[in-house]
Amino acid sequence: MTNAGPAPLHITDLRLDSGSFEPSAPVRVDTTLPATPRTDFPITYGRARCDAGAIPAVKPTDVVATMAVGDAPPKEVRFPIPVTDDLLTRLVRYECGEYILKQSATIAFGPDFRRRGDDLEGVLTVTATRPVTLDDLDGTTHYVLEPEKRRPVAEIAPGTTAVPVTIRPTRCDPHAFAEAKQAYLFQVWGHTEGGETYRMIVTPPKDVQEKLLDYAVEVCDFPAT
Repeated sequence: MTNAGPAPLHITDLRLDSGSFEPSAPVRVDTTLPATPRTDFPITYGRARCDAGAIPAVKPTDVVATMAVGDAPPKEVRFPIPVTDDLLTRLVRYECGEYILKQSATIAFGPDFRRRGDDLEGVLTVTATRPVTLDDLDGTTHYVLEPEKRRPVAEIAPGTTAVPVTIRPTRCDPHAFAEAKQAYLFQVWGHTEGGETYRMIVTPPKDVQEKLLDYAVEVCDFPAT
C-alpha cells in the first residue's frame, strides 16, 4: 500500500475478495501509515476454485481494506487487482494445475527408505486412474530428490507403480535444519495424455520426515539438537 496524501491512513484489516479463490478471513493489521511510498502487508487467500479439465481464467479480484483517512470513521475500500496480474495468474495456475493432476494420480513417499553409503534410497508410490507421465522431480531447500532418469521420469499405467528415487542433503548446516519450514515440500511435474504439464507438491508423512532428519544428522555429522 502507498499513502501519497497528507493525512495518515489507519488500516484495520485486509482480505481478498476473488472469484478465483474461496473466501478467507480478514487479516488483522491495525497499522497507521503516514505518507510513505510503499508498505507491504501479508494477506491470506482461500482454496482456488478449479475445473477438472483445464486451468480457469483469473476472475475479478479485489483487495478489501477496512481503513480510515485521518480522523474520519473507518469504512470498507476496494482496490481492484487486474486479472492480468502475474502473481494471481501464477497462483491460479499452480493450485489448479495441482488439482487437475491429482484427479488422475496420487503420489506418496514409500515407507522403506534405506541408507546406502551417503545416500538414502527408496521409492515414490504412484497410484494412477489413467495413464500419467511424470516429467520431472525436484527436491527442497534441504534435500535433493534424484530419480533414476529425467524428462520423463516414468510413464505410469493405471494402477500402482513404484518409482525409485535417491535422497541426499543439499546442505549440512545445523542452524538451517533447525529453522526448516519447507524442507519436506517436494515438487513433482506430470501430465496426462495430451495434457499440459502441471506441478504438484508431495509431502512425506511424519515418520518419513523423521527418518530423513535422522539420516541428515548422520550423514552431515551434526547433533540432532
